[in-house]
Amino acid sequence: MDWFVESTWKTVLAFASVLIYARLLGKEQISQLTFYDYVTGITFGNLAGQLAYSEDNRVLEHFWILTLFVGIAFFIAYVTTHSRPLRKMFEGEPTIVIHNGKILEQNMYKMRYNMENLLTQLREKDIFRISDVEYAILETNGGLSVLPKSQKRTLTPADLNIPTSYEGLSTEIIVDGVVIYPNLEQNNLDEQWLIRELQKHGINSPREVYFASLESDGTL
Repeated sequence: MDWFVESTWKTVLAFASVLIYARLLGKEQISQLTFYDYVTGITFGNLAGQLAYSEDNRVLEHFWILTLFVGIAFFIAYVTTHSRPLRKMFEGEPTIVIHNGKILEQNMYKMRYNMENLLTQLREKDIFRISDVEYAILETNGGLSVLPKSQKRTLTPADLNIPTSYEGLSTEIIVDGVVIYPNLEQNNLDEQWLIRELQKHGINSPREVYFASLESDGTL
């Protein structure tokens, strides 16, 4: 049973370290990954794996290495937040690959970005003709931002001078049968109002509701 206890506490330590340190490094580790974030994430996971499999006499060593690595990554994240040149050095910068319907081959070559990737990402934006594109910009996370030419864009109410009313964001009121009381109070509402509104839908208790939201016009 020694191996069971040993492997269990090492794995728990590695998992807790990854969870805590990942939260410290921020959400950018899991969204909008740049090349730097990608490399950092792989190394982070590898060091955590070594911690989980390390021998007893090397646990503290591997834990220190993981902590030091996170400290360096956190420091770089802090520095790059306050220095644009350093941010460009570590994370790169967006690159224009299409301008006024013309492919900028030199920029694509510098980024080692091929036509298959470009065409695929354009199709994902519902664009099938390069000549319809005013600008296409390859972002630092590998995503493609596309601005269609003005005559190829979807019409909006503003284009037709049609007035629209404010929509805003909906507010969570009930999630998994639990009332979010701070959100009720924020909108100057109480539980009695909520019960009355639920009864209009044939519901007698918030516990029967999987999800309910308050729209910006006051309707539930």
